Amino acid sequence: MSVVEHPFDLVLFDLDGTLIDSVPQLALAVNQMLRECGFDEVPEAVVRTWVGNGADTLVQRALAHAGAGEALFATARPAFGRYYQACLLEGLEMYEGVAATLARLAAAGYRLAVVTNKPTAFVQPILEALGIAGYFSLWLGGNCLPEKKPHPAPLLHACHELQLSPARTLMVGDSENDVLAAKAAGMRVVGLTYGYNYGRPIADSQPDWVFEHFSGLDTILPG
Repeated sequence: MSVVEHPFDLVLFDLDGTLIDSVPQLALAVNQMLRECGFDEVPEAVVRTWVGNGADTLVQRALAHAGAGEALFATARPAFGRYYQACLLEGLEMYEGVAATLARLAAAGYRLAVVTNKPTAFVQPILEALGIAGYFSLWLGGNCLPEKKPHPAPLLHACHELQLSPARTLMVGDSENDVLAAKAAGMRVVGLTYGYNYGRPIADSQPDWVFEHFSGLDTILPG
């Protein structure tokens, strides 16, 4: 029986916009925060254009849209955190194909990890609620290190912790931040078209592969 040679030892995944669509929960929290601060709610579609650079930037964009002064951030940011924690798992879903592909990759012997800019406190509850936490050897939130993506440090830290080479690591994400971080870390990278990339085609960032569906990974990760 022949053994399929793996092209990579480790596969790193972004979370929001890659494994899950977190915009419904983020929009709920943003609108509750805006109401508390005395502003009108915004459509979920608008919040979707603000997602992708972490919670601080999301809150800053929401306040700027409302015409609020920067001083309000100190009040609004903790409010957002409280509301997001409360609705974190409300209607939470993975994108199509994620569960089956993760199961296949784990069974084939790939090491899997999550590297996200989302605060760490939210990551484990999400992975556990979806029943996929056991697939991952490691998960890094955005507050684990001084630097966040697009800096390569989180990706390199994951490799260091798992004692695997960046050259044998694949990054999978949906935004320019993921592509830039991977390239700076010396990794190959997949760009997914369905996530959050500020309204720009992920292909513009020139990842090594572009897939419209998560199961596209099956074509480059055999076994």
